[in-house]
Amino acid sequence: MKNFVSNLKRNLKAISVIALCSAVVGCAHPISISQLADHQGYAGEKVSKTVAYVITGEQKKTEVTTPGGGGDKISYYPYRDLEVTLRSALGSVYEGVYALNSVEDSAAIEEHGIQLVYVPSISTNSSSESVFTWPPTEFTIDMSCTVFDADGKPVSNLNVSGEGKAEFDEFKNEFGLAAKRAAGSLNDKLTETILSHEELK
Repeated sequence: MKNFVSNLKRNLKAISVIALCSAVVGCAHPISISQLADHQGYAGEKVSKTVAYVITGEQKKTEVTTPGGGGDKISYYPYRDLEVTLRSALGSVYEGVYALNSVEDSAAIEEHGIQLVYVPSISTNSSSESVFTWPPTEFTIDMSCTVFDADGKPVSNLNVSGEGKAEFDEFKNEFGLAAKRAAGSLNDKLTETILSHEELK
């Protein structure tokens, strides 16, 4: 009887450990994907235009989950975190930048003399070959921006991608490093793309 009870306790303990491991593996670890604070963007001559961008409150609340390493996942808020990148890129190109709630906010467009309105659509992905650590070693951000004039008519459509990579020795103190580097890459690519379109200058 004692052996039975002892074996039962051992089995229950083993089951508890397995259950705990199952709960931990596959969980989503929150990270920030905002670009690094010391990112050096475009510093050339600015275009003498005032522009705006639209990121809604609902978009800022949108949480996304993508793969990490070790069978785990990561979670983040792409529109909230990448607003800094979008504003930074636009601010490096144009003399004035404003945030709008809608392309139909004609009162704000008229008040600030806004000439172009950027409306982004963002998708992301991540991955890691590591089976021991959860932070992603690769991160990709795809951004499509439809650009409207002050009357709400489409002027251009931009498609840019940013990619970032990080190795274990680098991200042990910054778990979202690959994502932050992707955001910095997106900043540079968006700036270059805007400057390559004559209709946006």
